[in-house]
Amino acid sequence: MTEIPSAAAGPGDRGPVHTVPVSTEAGVCAAAGFTAAGVEAGFKKSGGTDLALVVNNGPEHAVAAQFTSNRVAAAPVHWSREVARQGNARAVVLNSGGANACTGPEGFQNAHTTAELVAQGLGIGAGDVLVCSTGLIGEQLPMDVVRRGVPEAVAALAAGQQAGLSAATAIMTTDTVPKQACAGGSGWTVGGMAKGAGMLAPGLATMLVVLTTDALLPADSLSAALGQACRVTFNRTDSDGCMSTNDTVVLMASGASGRVPEQEEFTRALTAVCHSLAQQLITDAEGAAHDIAVTTVGAATETEAEDVSRAVARSNLFKTAVFGNDPNWGRVLSAVGTTQAQFDPDRLDVTINGVTVCRNGAIGDPREGVDLAASRAVDVEIDLKTGDARATVWTNDLTHDYVEENSAYSS
Repeated sequence: MTEIPSAAAGPGDRGPVHTVPVSTEAGVCAAAGFTAAGVEAGFKKSGGTDLALVVNNGPEHAVAAQFTSNRVAAAPVHWSREVARQGNARAVVLNSGGANACTGPEGFQNAHTTAELVAQGLGIGAGDVLVCSTGLIGEQLPMDVVRRGVPEAVAALAAGQQAGLSAATAIMTTDTVPKQACAGGSGWTVGGMAKGAGMLAPGLATMLVVLTTDALLPADSLSAALGQACRVTFNRTDSDGCMSTNDTVVLMASGASGRVPEQEEFTRALTAVCHSLAQQLITDAEGAAHDIAVTTVGAATETEAEDVSRAVARSNLFKTAVFGNDPNWGRVLSAVGTTQAQFDPDRLDVTINGVTVCRNGAIGDPREGVDLAASRAVDVEIDLKTGDARATVWTNDLTHDYVEENSAYSS
């Protein structure tokens, strides 16, 4: 059990202020009313489980979702947007090993067919099934694999921790570990699973995420909570500045607990689960050797604070400096200067792992006091000395392994 900063802690704090206990030992089946499965259908040439199914057994079936803002969106995103729009859904099916993106009308029909196959197996309507895919862009899904795998997934559905883990494992692509989290409320639970290790950039941060709760909440309440949770977690997770075509975050509520939580309490728990999953994504980012939290304080507005933090988080010069264990604060300041935020360059402070290496826009404490090799965690704080707003963006360093892995991804 770990303590994760909640929404009330303020975006970006690594350390707990107001905390919600989060466990990473259980995922989508932590909440009552849900079953899940992960099976080896045959999407991945390398083998392994690659088709997941999560089912909401009710009694309620409220849903909310957020999707990529990439204008080149995958076929399953177009399908699932329409399903989520009605506010009810009973299942989500996810495949790894093929993105079904940039596949034209045939790709959309394949997403529709996938939903129909799940619906037939569960005795529900295709319009109650969300579809998610992840993998290589520009290839049609092998529908013979879908037709074989979906019935196997339906037959394998089960409740419990192992079932949730099997689903979380099946959605992995370049991930090295499955990602799960859950948190409890007053008689109700939020659980979740995620995949993502590359193309991590906001709008959403590149990922597939399924969140579940047994709380009794309508779709509009779920949507409001999900929007807030994503805003301060997934949308501030920025590994490499590349936005995917397939990003999907789904939140389903079964109402099986019979409990109606306060909106603020539910949002805190949901945000804690999303924060945990987002941190797991950063830690497992392709080739990463450091987890970097860039926090801007003293900003005029939260938006300006976020813009400054993101500019630094996306600086390849700074990210490579961290990989080389070089606390090069000049690269931080040069990134800050590219933004439209309000600040006086002669008043900027930069602190790296507790050492103020830049004070009032010039040399601060000796950089030798920062040992980036001693810890995987790197905390950068930039003080604009303009206002009271703050925001954190989470990223990772840029390594040789990232270049090597992505240069050979389609081969």
